[in-house]
Amino acid sequence: MTTEFLSVLCLGLCLGYEDDKENEKLSKPSLHAWPSSVAEAKSNVTLKCRAPSQNVTFTLRKVNDSAFQREQSSAGSEAEFPFMHLKPKDAGRYFCAYKTAVSHQWSESSEHVQLVVTDKHDELEAPSMKTDTRAIFVSIFSCVSILLLFLLVIVIYRCSQNGSSPEESSKRTSHSKLPEREAADTDLFKMERVYVSTADPQGVTSAELSTHALSEAAADTTLEPPGSHEYVALKV
Repeated sequence: MTTEFLSVLCLGLCLGYEDDKENEKLSKPSLHAWPSSVAEAKSNVTLKCRAPSQNVTFTLRKVNDSAFQREQSSAGSEAEFPFMHLKPKDAGRYFCAYKTAVSHQWSESSEHVQLVVTDKHDELEAPSMKTDTRAIFVSIFSCVSILLLFLLVIVIYRCSQNGSSPEESSKRTSHSKLPEREAADTDLFKMERVYVSTADPQGVTSAELSTHALSEAAADTTLEPPGSHEYVALKV
């Protein structure tokens, strides 16, 4: 009787353990692309799904494509899903899941992996477009810099001219008046000598003659340019 009771108890415990295993929630697997998730058209890529358990069945699915589904059983903890001769339609987001031999439900889905399929022609055009854009930018920047430099030179030149113009004009005026003054002094000196060396028959003194000669010479220098005076000889 005791033996039968123990056998029934063991059977119940085993069945309960199996039920617990079936209802056990499986952890999330991992998914990654090898050698890279970005690949050229007509190349090969492998999506690898890894689970924390062994002797499991894996499934690979695609987001927004319910018709795509791949399953693979593995004695280990990893399954590989190869993509040969990639096409643009193979691009998209993928995820995987797994289930054990005793479980009837799939595990949580893995993180999504974005598979990108590029075209060689597009890759060749992209650098050329970047190069053209950079060259245009450099050319525009150079032209603007040269224009600003030219305007700056003009402004500096005008400021220097305006700053030095009063001084230069005063210098020119002083230099232009020097010959006139020298000529006037020479004429006055000659007139004094003439008047001093001659005698006035009407009794006019030499001082009065000098004063009169000075006034006449000054009037002549204001009306006529230097060197144009004509002297009249005095009669004794």
